Amino acid sequence: MIHMCFHATHFFFLLSDNVCPRYYLLSRAGDAANGAKLFKTRCAQCHVVEAGEPHKTGPNLNGLFGRKSGSAAGYSYSAAMTDKQVTWSPEEMFVYLENPKKYVPGTKMVFAGFKKPKDRADIIAYLQEATK
Repeated sequence: MIHMCFHATHFFFLLSDNVCPRYYLLSRAGDAANGAKLFKTRCAQCHVVEAGEPHKTGPNLNGLFGRKSGSAAGYSYSAAMTDKQVTWSPEEMFVYLENPKKYVPGTKMVFAGFKKPKDRADIIAYLQEATK
């Protein structure tokens, strides 16, 4: 069964936890400090957030929000990520980070995802600060 929620002009297809990203993120502020810890232990092996830093196994995430998927200059994305053509918002990232391979079948990203909604909200709060 596919579950959806609607916000403004966007439908969000929900994955396994059936949490509407827009309402979750509005009702619970993420903890950026905890998000920084999560990033360091689960993301920093493959990603950086600082402007001007070279890509690692994954792309540099600086300027992530508002950017189209598969568009960071100088990074070789999978065709699946380039073809997805999603504009990254906190809501889209919330759904993506639960299960990246389900959200973008064929992605090169091997990370299994953040299953807990709070962890996703925390990492998003951190990324919103760190990738400006």
